[in-house]
Amino acid sequence: MHKGFLRSGFFFLALAVGLGAFATHSMQGLVSDKAVETFQIGIKYMLYHAFGLVIVGMLYKEFPYALTKIAGRLFVGGIILFSTSLFILSALQAMVAPGYRWVGAITPFGGLCFIAGWVLLFITTFKKS
Repeated sequence: MHKGFLRSGFFFLALAVGLGAFATHSMQGLVSDKAVETFQIGIKYMLYHAFGLVIVGMLYKEFPYALTKIAGRLFVGGIILFSTSLFILSALQAMVAPGYRWVGAITPFGGLCFIAGWVLLFITTFKKS
């Protein structure tokens, strides 16, 4: 197993649960529904890919390849780019700050990291041991 990916996955899972509780209990009614929805999308994808990191950590024992490590790193990068950009976008929406749309341009790069990570894991399963 790859402990680094397991630890990262568990960290992001705990963080996502904490942020989800914050969004549910602290944001509702104080900011626009759009800001809350944007924040929750960031949480949802953080959860999905934190579980992906745990999967990578467990798969590494069976598939100890560079592609497996790259997939895990792409998930970490994707969480940082995708989820964090949505959290920032949500905060800017809540403040009704003008000119914040550029932050949303970062989000697709995180999405590409997620997709590439899953594709690499798929390819990894075809490698011979």
